[in-house]
Amino acid sequence: MNRFFQNKLDLVLFWALTIFFHAYTRLTLISKAGVGQFLFEVVLRNILLAAAIYIVIRFVIPKLAIGKKILSALLILLSVIACYVLLKDSHDQYLYGNVIGDYEKSFFSNSLYNFSIVLFYLAFASALHLSKEWYLQQELIRQMEVEKLSTELEYLRAQINPHFLFNSINTIYFQIDKQNNAARETLNKFSDMLRYQLYECNADKIEIEKEIKYLDSYVNLQRLRIGSNYDVKFVCSENLIHFRIPPLLLIPFVENAFKHVSSFTDKNNEINIHLSKEKDTFNFSVVNTIDSTTPDSENGGIGLKNVKRRLELLYGDRYRLDIQKTYETFLVTLELPIV
Repeated sequence: MNRFFQNKLDLVLFWALTIFFHAYTRLTLISKAGVGQFLFEVVLRNILLAAAIYIVIRFVIPKLAIGKKILSALLILLSVIACYVLLKDSHDQYLYGNVIGDYEKSFFSNSLYNFSIVLFYLAFASALHLSKEWYLQQELIRQMEVEKLSTELEYLRAQINPHFLFNSINTIYFQIDKQNNAARETLNKFSDMLRYQLYECNADKIEIEKEIKYLDSYVNLQRLRIGSNYDVKFVCSENLIHFRIPPLLLIPFVENAFKHVSSFTDKNNEINIHLSKEKDTFNFSVVNTIDSTTPDSENGGIGLKNVKRRLELLYGDRYRLDIQKTYETFLVTLELPIV
């Protein structure tokens, strides 16, 4: 059924039947007025219908659906119907009165006929459109539920028993020599990151301050791992406070930067992470240098595909994600609405 809608086969079938039925009922025009007038009647009538249906679906139904600007929606609807009736009446008078010379219907009865035709097709097309939208919404909800269950199952499979994990970390912490403060501090940061992932990321959204602290801890741990010829910058604007975002939404981009950063020996390797807020928009960007001589590994791979899908489910079309790859850099920019 999805392919039926995606390939626009519903529209093709609707207009094929509409045009065929109308052409069949006007076959007598061929003998009375000629093939040219017959074709013009079929084309004109269906173009007028198509324009009326498009305007109603595009402008009237959305206004009525949200319950706003109802008066303007009704005015548009009445204008569409009036335009169709007037234009079709004018052509009918010309065709049957001037060309054929056999115009038996009164202006009122012909107008009433054209009014009933356009009203029927608008109602029928609107019903089909709303049925299609309802079906697609149900399919999207079903798909989201399936993906949510799949994600939860994967999470449960990958989750280590938290008590065992933190007890093991505490044991390692006390086994480290007390003089080795750097190792103890690193283990503490690692413990805080795990605690955040296991206990604080269960809500749909998390405070931006906590997410920034988590990213900062991750970056600091990575700084300990990489060499001295790596220049890592993590910059946050001071106004990044008092709003929430989905947890662990940004970390895949940062992980990707550290995973695929270049390994130059004759110059610096760079990773720049920047977070800011402008009015009601949260801006995030991360850029890393890459080594163009190494095989192309589809920088990001499955990780970025998964986070793109998550963004679609969470924000629909209200976000902007731009990924650019040049000869020696890989740049990700993300804009999210703050609600």
